[in-house]
Amino acid sequence: MKQKYYVFIGILILAFAAGIFSYPKYFNDGVDFINSRLSWTLPHFIEKDYVLGLDLQGGVDLVYQADLSGTEDKAAAMEGLRDVIERRVNMYGVSEPVIQIQGENKLLVELPGVTDIEAAKNMIGQTPYLEFAELKSDEEIKKISDKAIEVKAAIDSGKEITTVENWELAYANVYQPTELTGKYLSKASVVFDQTTYKPQIQLKFNSEGANLFAEITGRNIDKSIAIYLDGYAIIDTNGDGVIDGNDLYAPTVNEKIIGGDAVITSPSMSTQTANSIVSRLNSGALPVKIGAPISQEAVGPTLGTISLQESLAAGIYGFIAIAIFMVIFYRLPGLLASLSLVIYLAINLSLFKIIPVTLTLAGIAGFLLSMGMALDANILIFARIREELALGKSYSTALKDGLKRAWPSIRDGNFTTILVGIILFIFGTSFVKGFAFTLVISNLIGMFTAIVITNNLLKIFLGSKEPKWLWLWK
Repeated sequence: MKQKYYVFIGILILAFAAGIFSYPKYFNDGVDFINSRLSWTLPHFIEKDYVLGLDLQGGVDLVYQADLSGTEDKAAAMEGLRDVIERRVNMYGVSEPVIQIQGENKLLVELPGVTDIEAAKNMIGQTPYLEFAELKSDEEIKKISDKAIEVKAAIDSGKEITTVENWELAYANVYQPTELTGKYLSKASVVFDQTTYKPQIQLKFNSEGANLFAEITGRNIDKSIAIYLDGYAIIDTNGDGVIDGNDLYAPTVNEKIIGGDAVITSPSMSTQTANSIVSRLNSGALPVKIGAPISQEAVGPTLGTISLQESLAAGIYGFIAIAIFMVIFYRLPGLLASLSLVIYLAINLSLFKIIPVTLTLAGIAGFLLSMGMALDANILIFARIREELALGKSYSTALKDGLKRAWPSIRDGNFTTILVGIILFIFGTSFVKGFAFTLVISNLIGMFTAIVITNNLLKIFLGSKEPKWLWLWK
């Protein structure tokens, strides 16, 4: 008999921890108050913010349409485009961006916290661009070198570089673009030298690219060819772990290369670096262009805050209505079910933080819907218990048989909902995915609270004095 009390205490501890983790403000304020009065150093409970989607915290929603004409593997092209756009967005420090492929040729870009549409469009830019560049003529390089010496002399003498005529020439790139771009690159891969076992990068061009590459390498023997992705060299040559404008390495051409295959070698190149370069090359080698977004929308933070407040209010009103209904129609079991629902809410909100789940209006809708569905299992159990009690069975027998008879309906109802939610998550768009994910998670937690928590709360009343309070279940 003591076991049921241990389980009850465990449920209370779980509910307490989940509730505080969901909203630790009041607990931590209380800790601060006690510490200030008693000179204690009690620690705060762990704090972790909810991840809010674009429609709740404001941001920019953009939809691009890619030009896939002439592209054989459209799915791979869109995936590469998505990866590069995501890299660009992350580079600018946008928190929890959503970059998703929609249909065959559309790309959804959601940027929470960014409210300037033009800034967002500039951040994303145009199609990732891979280009091959060759050295300028000796005469042009000498002009750049001479100007650099002149500017350095001015700086050393304490003069402003603007006093030097055409000072900008000192910072000009010694490479100039060729007609060979990522459009003609079929594939890049990592290979290993059969003698030194050093990693190398193998490039394979299509037929038109092979001709261009042969022509370019033919006129640049013993010279270097630079490879740029989004304007930056693709190799981290200064060892800072970042591939940017400070990396100036360019592979040297040893001979005219025909056949469309080339190998990039570097004595200091590691396998990790080679894999990173290949990934960037394959991402940039897309014959895919995106222009201006076909759809754009800015959601202000004020509107997002209002939406969040209204959603929370709807959840509170919904909970109160459900609790009143359960107490009126099911009496004490209804009260226990309401307590179970509070625990359900605390566990759900805690999981949303831990996973974490990006909460959107659609996701909150799925959560609120599942809150009502979480009581379906309780109602089935209570209805079965009433039927068993009406047959004259004892409370303990009615509880056991009622749960046993209700389980098949609970199982089938929840699993079909979860199955539909999984299908929606796999094939739906971003808003549908948010709805489906919270629906699935919340249904799983709803089954747990009904079968484990509510059932164990009911077992607390098992004992020899059943007849005195049995009317509360009828």
